[in-house]
Amino acid sequence: MKNIQKAQSDLVNDTCNDCGSFVDVGAVIDEHDTILELTLAGENASTLANELAEKAKNRFEEVGSVVTTHGDELILTLTFSFSAEKMIFQLENSL
Repeated sequence: MKNIQKAQSDLVNDTCNDCGSFVDVGAVIDEHDTILELTLAGENASTLANELAEKAKNRFEEVGSVVTTHGDELILTLTFSFSAEKMIFQLENSL
C-alpha cells in the first residue's frame, strides 16, 4: 500500500479514509464522456436496441438515441446529458 502511495502523483487526493479509494474520482471520470456506443448482433439485435434505448429514455430525461447498421451488426448510440447518467445506466444494465 505504501508503494502505491509513493508512486502516485501529487495531484491525486487520497485523503478519504471512509471510502478506501486511492484514486481521485475526477481523474477517472471525464465530464464529457456522455456517449455510450453498443454493438449488437443476432436476430434480436433490433429489438434489443429499441429496448435499451427505451430504458435509457425512461430512466433519464433528454437521452438521445441513434441506431445505425454496419454490415450484420447494429450500433446503438446513446447520448446522455451527463457522464454520471451514462455510468449509472451501464451499471444498472450490466453493460
